[in-house]
Amino acid sequence: MEVGRRIISGSQLRVDVAHESDIGACRRSVRTLADAHDFDEVSAGRAAIVATELATNLLRHASRGTMLLQALDDGVEPEIELISIDRGPGIVDVDRSLRDGHSSRGTLGCGLGAVSRLSNTFDLYSAPGHGTVVLSRVLRKGGAVPVQGPTPRLELGAINVAVSGEIECGDAWRVADGDALVSVLVADGLGHGPLAASAARAAADAFAASPFDAPSLSMQTFHRALNGTRGAAAACALLNPGRSAVSYAGVGNISGCLLTHERLCGMVSHNGALGLQLHRAHQFEYDWPAGGRLIMHSDGLSAKWNLAAYPGLAARHSAVVAAVLYRDFARMRDDVTLVVLRVGP
Repeated sequence: MEVGRRIISGSQLRVDVAHESDIGACRRSVRTLADAHDFDEVSAGRAAIVATELATNLLRHASRGTMLLQALDDGVEPEIELISIDRGPGIVDVDRSLRDGHSSRGTLGCGLGAVSRLSNTFDLYSAPGHGTVVLSRVLRKGGAVPVQGPTPRLELGAINVAVSGEIECGDAWRVADGDALVSVLVADGLGHGPLAASAARAAADAFAASPFDAPSLSMQTFHRALNGTRGAAAACALLNPGRSAVSYAGVGNISGCLLTHERLCGMVSHNGALGLQLHRAHQFEYDWPAGGRLIMHSDGLSAKWNLAAYPGLAARHSAVVAAVLYRDFARMRDDVTLVVLRVGP
């Protein structure tokens, strides 16, 4: 990998938590992820405790919920991400819930406080009567850091979940972080299962080879790389924060938009299927406002979401934003991939 460039990827395991035995399943799954990515014993232990606390909270406070688990790997310093999602009663006072000793159920009340201390990255969003999403990330080495620590330049959230009944997700995503540019790919292999996953991986591999090409050129590269596969929809966004600009090209049913406090700007994709039929690969240019967010997703997520319906969500971490949209707008009959990011100075 070139100096100054990293390619970030991940694929999620969804664990539905409805019984006490599911707590152990979450903990074991996190341990497996930690072992696969050479986590030291201290960090692996922290991640396992977080998994236990979050899954326990799902049962205790919401009766049931979902854990999304993945290793975010940039080829340099992987981290385990744990996201708990529920549609329970929500948290009335978030600050108070993070204090050790507070409990709404007569327990010790140290769950969320412990999770925040054990995490390198921690955030949550909750709306009374509408559920809660909690994010925790644990790095491979070293102790937890204060939540108030330095803000990373790239804030990323990514969801990649297979349709029920399939082991492999037929979608893929990649984010390339360079010295001056950030590039994003979302690919959706046609159909589901291994053949769709193979097509999406072909696009992801081609992207990783030349991540900072112009998006219109990338579409042509993907089209050639997917020859002989089932085919895929895909879109690329190339962000140049220094110029406050985004270049974008897409083919097929990938949705892209730029989000600010003032407005939502949709991004244009063309009809077609890479590897099968490419009519046009025109590139569009957009302004990249300071503090803006890029949101891209496959058609496994309904495009009818509106962040304005969630007071305070726009201020949360991009991974929390992605998880809330997944919870409320995922089409459960399809694979779903969603990337949310913003880039700091």
